[in-house]
Amino acid sequence: MDSADIVIVGTGHAGAQAAIALRQQGHENSILMLGRDSEPPYERPPLSKEYMAGDKPFERILIRPPQFWEDKNIDLLLGSAVCAVDWMGHEVELTSGERIGYRKLIWAGGGDPRRLSCPGANLKGVYAVRDKRDVDAIMAELESGAKKVAVIGGGYIGLEAAAVLRKLGCDVIVIEALPRVLARVAGEELSRFYEDEHRKQGVDVRLEAKVESIEGEDGHATGVRIEGEEVIACDLVIVGIGIIPAVGSLIEAGAAGSNGVDVDIYCRTTLDDIYAIGDCAVHANPFADQAVIRLESVQNANDMANTAARAIMGDKKPYHALPWFWSNQYDLRLQTAGLSLDHDETVLRGDPADRKFTVVYLKEGRPIAFDCVNNTKDYVQGRKMIESGVDEIDMAQLADPEVPLKSLL
Repeated sequence: MDSADIVIVGTGHAGAQAAIALRQQGHENSILMLGRDSEPPYERPPLSKEYMAGDKPFERILIRPPQFWEDKNIDLLLGSAVCAVDWMGHEVELTSGERIGYRKLIWAGGGDPRRLSCPGANLKGVYAVRDKRDVDAIMAELESGAKKVAVIGGGYIGLEAAAVLRKLGCDVIVIEALPRVLARVAGEELSRFYEDEHRKQGVDVRLEAKVESIEGEDGHATGVRIEGEEVIACDLVIVGIGIIPAVGSLIEAGAAGSNGVDVDIYCRTTLDDIYAIGDCAVHANPFADQAVIRLESVQNANDMANTAARAIMGDKKPYHALPWFWSNQYDLRLQTAGLSLDHDETVLRGDPADRKFTVVYLKEGRPIAFDCVNNTKDYVQGRKMIESGVDEIDMAQLADPEVPLKSLL
C-alpha cells in the first residue's frame, strides 16, 4: 500500500481506538495502522500483571480478535517504524525506505522505555516491561531458573512486576532513587502503605538508592551496584523508570513540543492534518487547572482517540475527560480518579491497616483526586464529586468512611 486516507502510527490502545472510532463514526475510506510491534493491537497494562503472572494468555489481552481488523477493512502493517514525516507532501517514510501517503495522520506512537545510563545498562538480562517481547524474555529467564530479581524503579510498573514475581516465588528487591515509592504520582500515605505491603510480602525495598552500575559475567547481568553500598546479586534486572515519548519524527518535521508533542483541544498538532494522541500527546488538562501535561493511561489514550476521530469526521468536541488509573498488586486494587498535581492537603478516609481506605487530595479546599484501595464505592462517588466541581466541603464528614461521598455533593 502506497497511500491511505488515514494513516495511524501506533498500534497500542490509542491507535487501535482511533481506528475503531473512525469506523463507528462512519468513516468509509481506507485506514492503515503502522506498528513497530509485530503483534496485532493488544492491551499493555496486563503485561506487568496477569500476563506476566501467567493468569491470562496473550489471546485474552488482544484489543480485538485478529479477524476484527479485516472485517472492518482496517489494514495493519506490523513490524514497521516511521523514520520521517513529510507534512507538506502528506507522506511518512518507513525505516525500510517505503513512503506512504495520507490525507490525515494520527500519531499514536506512545513511548520507548527510559534506559539506565550507568555502566552495564546494555547487558543481557536487563529488561523493560513495555511490550510482549519484553515480558516473554523475562518469563523465559524465569523458566530457565532465574530466581533473584532486581527491580529498578518504584513506580506502578516496578511495583506491579515485584508483586507478580513474589507470587511466582522469586526473591525480589525494589531499588528506588527517591525517598519513597510512587513519589511522582501519589501522596505519602499511599507510598508508605505500599512500601509496608511489599515488605510484608517479602520484597526488599531500598529507598534513596542510586544505581551506580549493573555488574555482569559473560555478557549477562549478575548484580546491581548501589552507590555507597554492596553489589546486590541477581539473575535478572527489570527497569521501570518511565518512558521517553516516541515523537522524534514529528519534532524533526517541525511540530511543536517538549517531552512529547503539543496538541490543542481537538488533539491537533501544529502541523496541518496531523493529530497526536495518547502517551505522547502534551495538552492543557482541564482537571489540572489547565496545566500542560502528558498522561500515560488507557483512559487518556481512548478518550483522545475518540476526540481526534470526531474532529476528523467534522464533529469537533474538545477533549474533556476526567483522568483515571488503576493498579493491581497482590490482593490490592488501587483505583485513582483525578490528578493530585499541586494538592495542598490530604484527607484519609478509613484505616490502611484494614486494607480498605481512600486518600482524598484537595487544593484550596476542593477535592481534585482520590486514591481508593479496595474501595470501589469511594472511587465511583469520588469521580462524581470531582466532576461536579464541589468547592466547599465538611472536612470531618469527608474523613468519616461511614459517610458516603455522594451525600457531600
